[in-house]
Amino acid sequence: MNNREFPAVGEAAENLLKQLEDRKKDDLQWQSGKAFSYVYFADGMITQTLKKAYTLFFSENALNPSAFPSLRSMEIEVVDRCLGLFEGGEDSVGSMTSGGTESILMALKSAKEYAKIHKPHIEKPQVIFSLSAHPAFNKACDYFGLEPKITAINDDYTANLEALECAITENTILIVGSAPSYPQGVVDPITEIGQLAIKHNLLFHVDACVGGFVLPFIQNFEKQWNLSVPGVTSLSADIHKYGFASKGASVILYNNPDLRKTQFYVYTDWPGGMYGSPAILGTKPGGAIAVAWTVLHLLGRSGYEKLVNRSMETSRKFRSLINSIEGLQVFGQPDMCIYSFGSDQFDIYDLADEMHMQGWLMDRQQNPPALHMSISPVHAKVFEEFEKDLRTCIQKVKRWNVASLKKQAQLTAKRGLKKLLPEKMYKRLQDKVLENIDVDNKRSAAMYGLIGDLKGTGETEDLIRNFLDKTMK
Repeated sequence: MNNREFPAVGEAAENLLKQLEDRKKDDLQWQSGKAFSYVYFADGMITQTLKKAYTLFFSENALNPSAFPSLRSMEIEVVDRCLGLFEGGEDSVGSMTSGGTESILMALKSAKEYAKIHKPHIEKPQVIFSLSAHPAFNKACDYFGLEPKITAINDDYTANLEALECAITENTILIVGSAPSYPQGVVDPITEIGQLAIKHNLLFHVDACVGGFVLPFIQNFEKQWNLSVPGVTSLSADIHKYGFASKGASVILYNNPDLRKTQFYVYTDWPGGMYGSPAILGTKPGGAIAVAWTVLHLLGRSGYEKLVNRSMETSRKFRSLINSIEGLQVFGQPDMCIYSFGSDQFDIYDLADEMHMQGWLMDRQQNPPALHMSISPVHAKVFEEFEKDLRTCIQKVKRWNVASLKKQAQLTAKRGLKKLLPEKMYKRLQDKVLENIDVDNKRSAAMYGLIGDLKGTGETEDLIRNFLDKTMK
């Protein structure tokens, strides 16, 4: 059947469910513990309980809080529990969102609207964040017409205070810190950034999307990072990461209730009725709210402490292994169970490809080239297998093999052709090369090498856009 031909008749439910199972066969097998991103898995018993909670509210819609008071009460409780966990004040408020990106978008949207009221002289509002901050901040600036000012980081990968302060101008409305930043898992100096925010009368957002449900449960964790830090005005945290809820659950929290009001969108002239929406989403899936409420009560502080302790212990084992292998190094001093590692002896992307061929998935990073690991409780059971495959794959990439020859040939040819060919002809050739890239291929070292080679040329963004376009065909 042509994929664009709408089904003329329905199919049997049993057949469709079988097709769904078949389609999943090539998907990431996250339950096995071989994935170090995308899915945060505690254990099967927790997952089964949460699936039942989701199903109970499968069709409910939190768009209208009066239609489903159960969802309204659960969302309020989730926000209140998080405000307590992150030490908000008596006046602190918040709302649920669909994820970290929406929470960050709302933080910046609120800052923009708040500045219109309290700093009306600002015509081109600016937001300051370090190089290690999540790209969702760049995305929010692009969406809302804000100017991003990206600053340098220290050698330990934390935000550089001097660079942050030097970037402040009369147009600055918000400054950002990460707890922790995703690439190397280090917490920025939140207390010091808070003092900068107070000194310059700025809003200050803490991105705790990945760390919010780990840092409070680490024994004897000394760094200050939450809503109790003077100067912090907002904080984002994802319940669907290390909170172990299903996808679609995050919170955006404010120390100032007026900031939450500026988050809301209201339109009163529509013939269909007065319209009000607290965040980006109109329709909000009830299942995600129900799961968030369930998991917080299911685990409680003691449950999270147990899971975090297991993740941290497992993380230390993986880090010790990596640092013990000649040519590998974990970057920085991670504050929690996420970090990255690289090599000064071979192409780390080649190692990623070889590990991927063995079923292991680690995100590729750049500046410096690295592989990223997010350790969950499930990874405790795969440590020995990981060590065995890692050592075997390292030996492979150290040898001059066909795959590395092919990659080097691609990059060498590309660099030579760019010097020889006219710009338009080279661009057409580059597009042709992209057309032949297999989006399902487990090897991506050549593509990352190409992207790295294009840095600073203005061509990288086009390459990624074209690649994304191809994945959607």
